[in-house]
Amino acid sequence: MMATLVTIGQAAKQTGLSAKMIRHYEEAGLLHKANRTEAGYRLYNSQQLQQLNFIRQARALGFSIAQVSSLLDLWRDPQRSSKEVKQLAEQHLDEIKEKVAELQQMQQILQQLADSCCADDQPQCAILDGLQK
Repeated sequence: MMATLVTIGQAAKQTGLSAKMIRHYEEAGLLHKANRTEAGYRLYNSQQLQQLNFIRQARALGFSIAQVSSLLDLWRDPQRSSKEVKQLAEQHLDEIKEKVAELQQMQQILQQLADSCCADDQPQCAILDGLQK
């Protein structure tokens, strides 16, 4: 039985990615190069569609291109240890926690600045004053 091949447009529809992102992931080496028709159109097989779904999900979770590459290598390796995968995920989780803490600090400072603003017709602005510190 012959595997079904789809064009980049069909792959984009099936995976929820744009054709531009699919080309980007292919150029970045995350996705194996697509076969091409005589006219030069890319054709993707079911394995590549599975890789694209994996990449989309990993990127949605905020993994960097380098991290996605490492995850794909582990995913493709039947001899992998789950310890390696968990280590990578926990490292990313720590990065997310740091970002959340930074965002919370930004929110607190901005809220304090906004609360100190009189919001009247006068030129004096506590927000602008606070930003120049």
